[in-house]
Amino acid sequence: MNIKKFTWSVLAYVVVSFILGFTWHLIIFEEIYFGFGVYTRENPIFAFGVGSMVLQGLILAYLYPFFHRGTQPIPTGIFFGLLMGAYMWSVTVLAFAAKTQVNSLATFFTLSTLYHVIQFVIAGALIGWIYGPTVKR
Repeated sequence: MNIKKFTWSVLAYVVVSFILGFTWHLIIFEEIYFGFGVYTRENPIFAFGVGSMVLQGLILAYLYPFFHRGTQPIPTGIFFGLLMGAYMWSVTVLAFAAKTQVNSLATFFTLSTLYHVIQFVIAGALIGWIYGPTVKR
């Protein structure tokens, strides 16, 4: 394992996820998310959110080298990101909506899906770029 690429990949994922998540949920769409009636913690516990992002980044940075087999790192990274994003979406959006009363389910699905697509396209592209093309030996 290349520790330098691994570390940069984790950091890239955390930075992208934190900046996008904070901006998306607490600035741009704060009122809409509050209106869903499911986010009831007045003061979010940022340490839990950052801890979650670090764990996700560790997992993605670990898995990517097993996935990447070609010489096109950015498209491969985007595909990997979307695949992992679909998994995360199934847990954080679909399963969440299945067990929680969400006001305006269509808006919740739309915003949450768009958020995950943006997050995982950017993060996946960065992880692919950081790992670079596979060296043929």
